[in-house]
Amino acid sequence: MTRDELIQALIPERVRQGAAYQIPDATGMVKLDAMENPYRWPQSLRDELAIRLADCALNRYPDPHADSIRAPLAQWMQIPETLDLLFGNGSDEIIGLLISNLIGTGRSVCAPDPSFVMFQVLANQYSVPFRALPLDSEFDIDVDGWMDGLMEADPALIFVPQPNNPTGNLFSKDRLAQIVESTQALIVIDEAYTAFTDADYLDWAERYPNVVVMRTLSKVGLAGSRFGMLIGHPEWIVEFDKIRLPYNINVMSQTAVQFALEYASILEEQSGLIRQERSRLSSRLSERGFSVWHSEANFVVMDCGVHAARDLFEGLKQHQVLVKCLDGSHPRLTNTLRLTVGTPDESDALLSALDQLVAR
Repeated sequence: MTRDELIQALIPERVRQGAAYQIPDATGMVKLDAMENPYRWPQSLRDELAIRLADCALNRYPDPHADSIRAPLAQWMQIPETLDLLFGNGSDEIIGLLISNLIGTGRSVCAPDPSFVMFQVLANQYSVPFRALPLDSEFDIDVDGWMDGLMEADPALIFVPQPNNPTGNLFSKDRLAQIVESTQALIVIDEAYTAFTDADYLDWAERYPNVVVMRTLSKVGLAGSRFGMLIGHPEWIVEFDKIRLPYNINVMSQTAVQFALEYASILEEQSGLIRQERSRLSSRLSERGFSVWHSEANFVVMDCGVHAARDLFEGLKQHQVLVKCLDGSHPRLTNTLRLTVGTPDESDALLSALDQLVAR
């Protein structure tokens, strides 16, 4: 057989018809497209971390459970002693792990619509049925629509981001409680943006038998470490640990995370600066006539109004500013851009470029 024939025979059509996840080149750009913390650590701390990393035993496998991270992380995040943790290479690995558990069961996965694209992407990759759950006109939970969808889909797993990506808003706590109390599915509350909101659902993992919480350190300044976590009752964690790949958190990531937790106050300070800048950026965009959606995350969504989002997106790139164009990704995101909250200087560069573009 030829190579092409072998590919046709061995690679499933759903893979052949798909496309790899695209990451745009941001070299030389003001990078406001990926919800990253824009602040680097002080040089003195980078130097100290370099010494720690140089001492890593790269010839040995890492601690399979990253035990040195558990206690300081639980203390910093105020995780109750009654809950346990499972670590992953970012939240993406944990999402994939949870979904892969359903392969061959016939059970489905549900998530809000629109929401984080990887919920559906990973469900499709594992050939697990996916059902999108509708949001109302304010991008909140449509309780009746969700109830109908859950009745039809009979899911084993429901992902609920708090706040939601890409819309940036929090779902109603009362509405979410109705869903949690009405289903036997496992509810995964994704708190990727917990550093930028006062909402906190850790106590739900204690209160409800069908709730676990997912978090990440990517948004607070450790995106390069790829470190995520699942927090839940030990009875849940012990089951999911059985399908976690061994040694999944490499020794350099473990060292970097442990180091960062020793200086967690810096991460908190930077998150506070991002919250402040979110307010300033939203105000400046509104003053320019753009409709800015309320956000509890480290990004804002901007309705471009009389201007074409795709034209502004391309124009910003010409000004060396990279944002995320949501236009075309979902009918309810038509003519919108998602802007990561950067430093004040980065926001000013964005605003200056917009001023030039809309003045044409």
